[in-house]
Amino acid sequence: MNLDFSPDELAFRAEARAWLAANVPAEALPSMDTADGFAAHQEWERRLADARWSVVSWPEEFGGRGASLVEWVIFEEEYYRAGAPGRVSQNGIFLLAPIIFDHGTPDQQQRWLPSMATGETIWAQAWSEPEAGSDLASLRSTATRTDGGWLLNGQKTWSSRAAYAHQGFGLFRSDPSAERHRGLTYFCFPLDADGVTVRPIAQLDGKAGFAELFFDDVFVPDADVLGDPGDGWRVAMSTAGNERGLSLRSPGRFCAAADRLLDLYADSADPALSSGVVEAWLRAEAYRLFTWGTVTRIADGGDIGAAGSVNKVWWSELDVALHETALDVLGPEAEVASSWTDGYLFSLSGPIYAGTNEIQRNIIAERILGLPKEVRG
Repeated sequence: MNLDFSPDELAFRAEARAWLAANVPAEALPSMDTADGFAAHQEWERRLADARWSVVSWPEEFGGRGASLVEWVIFEEEYYRAGAPGRVSQNGIFLLAPIIFDHGTPDQQQRWLPSMATGETIWAQAWSEPEAGSDLASLRSTATRTDGGWLLNGQKTWSSRAAYAHQGFGLFRSDPSAERHRGLTYFCFPLDADGVTVRPIAQLDGKAGFAELFFDDVFVPDADVLGDPGDGWRVAMSTAGNERGLSLRSPGRFCAAADRLLDLYADSADPALSSGVVEAWLRAEAYRLFTWGTVTRIADGGDIGAAGSVNKVWWSELDVALHETALDVLGPEAEVASSWTDGYLFSLSGPIYAGTNEIQRNIIAERILGLPKEVRG
């Protein structure tokens, strides 16, 4: 990997750092899983977009800066170092947008990307179902051909941001006679469409960060199909690669948390906790270096591939361990609600979403290590 940044990249870092220092809210925004917090985070997205920091890697015509992958990772490092708010738009800009760029029509790009960049339209991820979580190919929600489009029926669950979002994206089975990984179609749809019911799901903190979605003959026109009908699995796997790989959990998030952990430990200085603090910092730094190695590989013409599963296992377990160490440092104070407590509760979901870590370990074993599939008698 090459960590010697060019003069232009260093100038980009300085510009990002200066803008964030001048614009990051002094007080933390309310939780985006509340109505007021959702609106406040939308306003922050608009502010980012006005300065063209919302989607730095996108083409300028869609509100970006045409930044390189290196510059995007630099921006992410600066963003989290500055303690900037969480991205309420992340499902759209990090998971869906790469698919729209790769598989979307020019009309779809023009209709969906600009309002996604400004935070005016927030997208919900509608993949998991009651009987199809990590085994996404077993989904049962259906799409039936009708005049000019499709009728969607079924149920999605654990749809992130769906309680307040405006649009959704997900897979539906359009050919029930096809093999498991075939006959699936990728749809985008408004959450206020006739036949859509949104039922919020309360998290451990009582806030609705997720929702169940029910579809009852929901009409979606052909113009809102991403990719070709029946080819949804291939399209969706592009999204999965983004979620498990670089985009959803950039190393800047964990390095910033590890630095905050060091500051927290400095206030207590309990020698018995030093090894856990040091290990958390080292693991965060290892993830940062691994990510830069991935960036170098992509710049040389490679791709993330199955290595995205390594990323996912690493950052999800790092997140839990880092926050557990912070609670140990806090001692009895950990019983009082704080950003560390909230972070710990959220970290517990990391080994589950984006494909459980058990599934990711199977992928690593089979596709990277070349181990045989488990045979059950």
